[in-house]
Amino acid sequence: MNKLALALLVTVGLGIAVWQEPKDTVAVVTEVQKPQVGYVAPYFSLKALDNQVYKVEGKRSKPVVLNFWASWCGPCRMEAPDLQKLYEKYKDQIDFYGINVTTSDSPEAAAAFVSAYKLTFPIPMDVAGTVSDLYLIQAFPTTYVVDTQGIIRKKIIGMIDAGTLELELRQLLAQQPQQ
Repeated sequence: MNKLALALLVTVGLGIAVWQEPKDTVAVVTEVQKPQVGYVAPYFSLKALDNQVYKVEGKRSKPVVLNFWASWCGPCRMEAPDLQKLYEKYKDQIDFYGINVTTSDSPEAAAAFVSAYKLTFPIPMDVAGTVSDLYLIQAFPTTYVVDTQGIIRKKIIGMIDAGTLELELRQLLAQQPQQ
């Protein structure tokens, strides 16, 4: 029995010694991209109505608001003027991307919507639907607020009023590291 207990003790001790990391080892953290609060926003690159390419790919100089919409969406129409006002107020501190889910819309209808509402923030066009699929968009509008580290801080399904969104933006800016 003593030999069995000793063998067990040695085995457990060796297991613990092998399992523990040396103190000078740096743990490797992988970036998990998920369209959920607390995770890195999934990376993408889309061409916009202005023919520029807009990207989300991790750390960035300014936070970004990603608003997924379609021209036929009633709540999107009600929300558009508020998004434009917030963009005008915060454009030096926060990027705004109004991502048109073109697979559920048309480029012509999206352009007419942008013109009608005098939207001046970038309008990336998700023509293939890959980005809306990546972000699991199931309702319009859906808005993501992403910080400078590329982490999703807020997901809003449905329309949000200007006051509530502005409060979210102010909180986000207050939490960002000073540059």
